[in-house]
Amino acid sequence: MAFGVAMAMTIRTRRLCAGLLTALGVAAAAGAQPNPYQRVDAPQPPPHLNDGRWGETIQVRVGPAGNVYVYHRCFKAVLGDPNVAPGHSDGLTANCLGRWSGYPPVLKFAPTGEFIAGFGTGLVGRPHGFSVDHAGNMWLTDVALIPGEMGAVVHKLNPAGDLVMTLGRPGMVGQNRETFNRPSSVAVAENGDIFVADGEGPNNRIVKFSADGRYLLEWGTTGSGPGQFSTPHDLAIDSRGRVFVGDRGNSRVQIFQPDGTFVDAWSDFGRPSGIYINRATDTLYVTDSTSNASTNPGVQRGIYVGSARTGELDYFIPDPDLERADQTRISGASGITSSHDDSVVYAADVAPWKLRQYVRR
Repeated sequence: MAFGVAMAMTIRTRRLCAGLLTALGVAAAAGAQPNPYQRVDAPQPPPHLNDGRWGETIQVRVGPAGNVYVYHRCFKAVLGDPNVAPGHSDGLTANCLGRWSGYPPVLKFAPTGEFIAGFGTGLVGRPHGFSVDHAGNMWLTDVALIPGEMGAVVHKLNPAGDLVMTLGRPGMVGQNRETFNRPSSVAVAENGDIFVADGEGPNNRIVKFSADGRYLLEWGTTGSGPGQFSTPHDLAIDSRGRVFVGDRGNSRVQIFQPDGTFVDAWSDFGRPSGIYINRATDTLYVTDSTSNASTNPGVQRGIYVGSARTGELDYFIPDPDLERADQTRISGASGITSSHDDSVVYAADVAPWKLRQYVRR
């Protein structure tokens, strides 16, 4: 297994400015960092889609031409739907099931905010992970499960929105070369290699495929040691091709070589839900959408901005809904991305059902 060498390595917890950070230290460090970003009006759906109002936004990415892609759950809320991954404890969740006409899960906007097009209508049951590769192809993960029909897959759409590849077997869960449980994220390297986090369920692994969809290797088991995971929620790839994993249940970011060899683990970014790396600058963006008095006492949730090269934290954007952080249903930014020059940050805030935009002052 690729991470066999990793198990002999010691996790080197990164330092922020001075010392080794405890959970309380993370909060203090985050609070001490400047916030040079100002929240401004973000793109909104056109009036013919849900009266121009967002549904549950889960991921956002900026494509190679600077356009903004938002992956969301089709403006639909349901109570206790058994066909989706376990929702929040109040039973309220969101999905695209039944929204097979006029409700695309992917909305594309110009950098100036104008709506361009929607994609993926009828293709996914519950959106989760999303990525846009260097060629403008869109990658969508689906964590719904309608046995034998839909879910537990990763879809690739070309820039025109045509389905050109599916990884996994629709409606079938497993833990082998052909099946996922509920794939939480997908990232594509510059050479076309595909990395899938099979983490919204019990599998807790990363699976690597070639550009044409051939299974190559996998790594990860359930646990808290090097190369182990507890809900690997999002993936990113830096300029050196290293794979960053938001290991949310373990409150850390793990870093691996493309072959799965463990490199490091950073515990300075709260409880990571979303990760994005601007490969042109190696700026690292990590969102903590779930920390509160119950899940991660003493840690302030929000958006961490730092360096993928050193792990040092530069800025911190507090969650705008901190006053409601301890409510069961309310969670913050899960998806995160930036403009190519790092001057604009976009955040997909799940439970507030908002796309938020921040401009660096």
